[in-house]
Amino acid sequence: MDMNVKKKLGLKEKYALMTRGLGWETTYESMDAVFPQTRYEGIRIHDWDKWEDPFRLTMDAYWKYQAEKERKLYAIVDAYAQNNGHLGVTDARYINALKIFLSAVPSLEYNAHRGFARLGRELPGVGPQIACQMQAIDEIRHAQTQIHSLSNYNRFYNGFHDWKHMNDRLWYLSVPKSFFEDACTCGPFEFIIAIGFSFEYVLTNLVFVPFISGAAYNGDMGAMTFGFSAQSDEARHMTLGLEVIKFMLEQDPANLPVIQAWIDKWVWRGVRLLSIVAMLMDYMLPKRIMSWKEAWEVYFEENGMALFKDLARYGIKVPDCVELIKKEKDHLSHQAWNAFYTAGKITNFHTWLPTEEEMDWLSSKYPDTFDRLYRPRFEHYRELEKQGKRFYNTTLPMLCQVCQIPMLFTEADDPTQISYRQVTHKGDKYHFCSDHCQHIFEREPDKYVEAWLPAHQIWQGNCFAEGADPGAPDFDPLKSVLDYWHLAYGRDNLDFEGSEDQKNFAAWRAQATRN
Repeated sequence: MDMNVKKKLGLKEKYALMTRGLGWETTYESMDAVFPQTRYEGIRIHDWDKWEDPFRLTMDAYWKYQAEKERKLYAIVDAYAQNNGHLGVTDARYINALKIFLSAVPSLEYNAHRGFARLGRELPGVGPQIACQMQAIDEIRHAQTQIHSLSNYNRFYNGFHDWKHMNDRLWYLSVPKSFFEDACTCGPFEFIIAIGFSFEYVLTNLVFVPFISGAAYNGDMGAMTFGFSAQSDEARHMTLGLEVIKFMLEQDPANLPVIQAWIDKWVWRGVRLLSIVAMLMDYMLPKRIMSWKEAWEVYFEENGMALFKDLARYGIKVPDCVELIKKEKDHLSHQAWNAFYTAGKITNFHTWLPTEEEMDWLSSKYPDTFDRLYRPRFEHYRELEKQGKRFYNTTLPMLCQVCQIPMLFTEADDPTQISYRQVTHKGDKYHFCSDHCQHIFEREPDKYVEAWLPAHQIWQGNCFAEGADPGAPDFDPLKSVLDYWHLAYGRDNLDFEGSEDQKNFAAWRAQATRN
């Protein structure tokens, strides 16, 4: 009797057969010719088989896992839409936070999909190829679920229309757009640090956990559902980024200074992008779950610093910018909201002043700065509103050449002075919001001189509506730029008080209550 019964394959063996057996060494073309992107960044890899995917997820398991998530997600989202769930949110002001989210985030997810699909082709190692291809599918799924979930609001509220058009043109959206364009024009190794490390570790925890928790706290089950569905993928995404960093550091000691420079750059770029999230959390959620400062302390200073302690054994140091970030956390959200409030004429969402109760909450969360520096400013704006002189900034701001954010940040040790840096390169002057943006520029000036800066483009006449005649006696440059952005003046922007969104929300909810 033959007793040699073949035992069932273990997970590790099954994963190896379904992934590692898919690779081969080329013969009639060199490996360098087939994978040219892996050489020019200076990263040295000696053995791709040393990279291990800690999840060991095979494609059959991946499809089953994701299909179940999709089924649950769309059941909730569709039920939310069919039952007019938008009327259950705390206040129509909250919906303006979703306008920013729809305008900015789905395109970031889609560009992450493109980037990881590219890495699946450009990295020679079969392990990271498989992991990157799965992440590419995750990212396009996130974009699709966000668009589907938020499209319901377009039926009822202004500013959700034509978000794809605005993403390529609207001034403040150049900030997230430039972040991903910067990453997508990097080589594959820098891209994985920009997105797999900075975007996934530094950004998404602060977007999908505190902000999406705030969505649930404000009655928005649609945003909450797609947010936590996406966050459940982030564990794999963060692990991929971290494991690739460790793998590169273990392969050759010469990789350390290159990786350190990339981490310094992308942590700072990620933090600057989070300025909008800080504003959303402190000023745009009618019911607040935590302050931006508290979220930063939990998700970066505690969790993020633990990550850097783990990387310290490889020689990685905490980026120098972290000291500046610690000082800015008391100011960031207030300065960002002030900038958007005064630029209310040229946004796709409404702005407002915080109520006395909300300012008291901000005072309790920012005891060292809010009452001293920001409450007097908002009280002054309120007095102007009462006089019918609602304050709008009528000038175009100077933008940072790297992060593309207007010069709104102050010096770390003097909040009464705007932080401003200047560099001359090939006879032209370039401006920066901080030492760190300046240093990023100085390392790659020929890349950042190509930046498409909205304020510059408007002044050059490149952002007027098609067929506009700037020389005409009745030419209105503001109206023409708004037409170029596909925004209707007074309907999609300006103050929330008295807006169509406010009136319609109140009328619909009153009717729903009567019914």
